[in-house]
Amino acid sequence: MLNRWFPSLVFVLGLLAVLATNTLPEPPQFAQPESAHAALAAKQAAALPASFVWSDLPRPTPSAHAATLAEVLPGDAAFAATAGQGLAPVQLIAAWFGGSREGAADVSLYQSEWRADASWSPAHEIMTRQKAERELGRNIRKLGNPLIVTERGRLHLFFVSVSYGGWAGSAINRSQSTDGGKNWQPAQRIVTSPFFNLSTLVRNQGAWLTDGSLGLPVYHEFVNKHGEWLRLNPEGRVLAKERMAMPRATLQPAVVALDGQHAVAALRDAGPGENQVQWSETRDAGRSWQGSSARAIPNPNSAVAMIGLRDGTLLMACNPIGGNRNRLALLRSSDQGSTWTLAHVVEESANDRDEFSYPALIQDSTGTIHLVYTWMRQGIRHAHFTQAWLNAAGNPNAPAVPR
Repeated sequence: MLNRWFPSLVFVLGLLAVLATNTLPEPPQFAQPESAHAALAAKQAAALPASFVWSDLPRPTPSAHAATLAEVLPGDAAFAATAGQGLAPVQLIAAWFGGSREGAADVSLYQSEWRADASWSPAHEIMTRQKAERELGRNIRKLGNPLIVTERGRLHLFFVSVSYGGWAGSAINRSQSTDGGKNWQPAQRIVTSPFFNLSTLVRNQGAWLTDGSLGLPVYHEFVNKHGEWLRLNPEGRVLAKERMAMPRATLQPAVVALDGQHAVAALRDAGPGENQVQWSETRDAGRSWQGSSARAIPNPNSAVAMIGLRDGTLLMACNPIGGNRNRLALLRSSDQGSTWTLAHVVEESANDRDEFSYPALIQDSTGTIHLVYTWMRQGIRHAHFTQAWLNAAGNPNAPAVPR
């Protein structure tokens, strides 16, 4: 009897031993720079003298809105590191949608490039409705909200398309470039829901995870308005989707990873009533999100941008007034977003109909901070400045950009 069952017993015992000595792989965490590199980057950013410079991007259309901004990083890590040492000029790429007006049939996605030693290049179309229809194989009624995410040696372009109805009927599409945005691969639709794949939009920057996946903050508008967190594999397939449940209607989360597990999200308040910047956090690298109390920052149902600076503070660009978008300001937090102080008013007008909105922020490899935003719905404005300028004493209510 023993001889009959002995081989099976040995197999089972061996399998149990293997399972006991091999643990499941750790869930992915937010990718963080190694401490030595982070310290050097912080030192370089702190050494930059105080400066603030602005310019307008080219205006090929009567109306422009919803700009995105990214730094182009070469694929060679050793070569790319020279950008932070002043040996290679920083190269940025911006995209936005433009046409006769938002949602019009003539709206296309436009792109322009900028180098630290030059000005913005002439704008050119990178996606039209007709091109999107050919590449996606479906009717496209309108285009909107481009987002460019940087990976070393690669750029990821996400954009919103609508086949039927309004923005609540949106879907997200994805393209890639391996030559710094000179050429984009044919776009592919991202399937975020089996229910007609409706009502997923993108606006703000994502966060890379240690397994190579990308965490992307998106939002839903159909029936209920709320933020969501998508985790995408390198091919753009959705690995996970988590809802950022909030007691109020919210849109367009802006996410900053503070460490491998902890990230915070500032969300646009979609009302009703008195609006404030809404807040959510994750402490398990995006696998779950918990709503928190609103920040004491007015929000006129308008987009916010937020990044973590090299000095450890958070920087937010928003419209901190009630009811309109005629004031664009920079706010700082030194306690991971619990409290905020006004750093500078970038632009302001006494006319409630004027608009300075939809900001996007990045800090480049040299430590310079870049801001792009919609100017009067007529064009896109770019400002670049340093941490020393942010820290400089002065009247924060004085507009930084002369009109």
